Amino acid sequence: MLIEPTCELLKESILDKDVRKAIGLSLYTSGCAAIISFLIGTPFAYLLARKSFPGKKFVEGIIDIPIMIPHPVIGIAVLSVVGKHHWLGKLLQDMGVSLMGTSSGIVVVLTFVGLPFYINTVKSGFEAVPVRLENVSRSLGASLTSTFFRITFPLAWRSVIVGLILCMARSISEFGAVIIVAYHPMVAPVMIYERFTAYGLKYSQPVAVLLIAVSFILFIGLRLFSTKNK
Repeated sequence: MLIEPTCELLKESILDKDVRKAIGLSLYTSGCAAIISFLIGTPFAYLLARKSFPGKKFVEGIIDIPIMIPHPVIGIAVLSVVGKHHWLGKLLQDMGVSLMGTSSGIVVVLTFVGLPFYINTVKSGFEAVPVRLENVSRSLGASLTSTFFRITFPLAWRSVIVGLILCMARSISEFGAVIIVAYHPMVAPVMIYERFTAYGLKYSQPVAVLLIAVSFILFIGLRLFSTKNK
């Protein structure tokens, strides 16, 4: 008797354009965060994997900060930096860029929380590539850039994919920081919270099930790419 209403509500949620829009926005913003993490984090991960320098542990600790601190603090920190009383916020306003209550603000927050997962994963992948292969390539006349794209990156591509999936999966589930920076436009976790507080478990549960299904698909991909073919 309980299954039929649940399935009916799930069907209604799938057909609800607001639900589809929220889940689509979650996928879009988390995907953008993963792409930005790829562009910023890949060279940074390679630097950490290959170079030793004073303060390296301190830098690695700073990278891991978003993993440890309460995420509402991240939202408050972002608003403090981009607010009208901060020089960066004034600069962005002069350029016509607004982060408060926008998709761009959501992407910034999701990049902040997802970047550590990408950097740490890709760093481990680069560390697994033997340095001697790079040295052989350099001894044959290849540049550092050529060696990276022809030797290192192809051997570490699996870790890059896993890092992207982890970044996107972590980003798509973010709630605490997002709700401070942008309650609207509404991503899926915020919609679940709103429907739960307004209508209760009955109407929030189907949306939660859909988000779980999306996360499950991401982690299937994670397992596929993190397991090397025998």
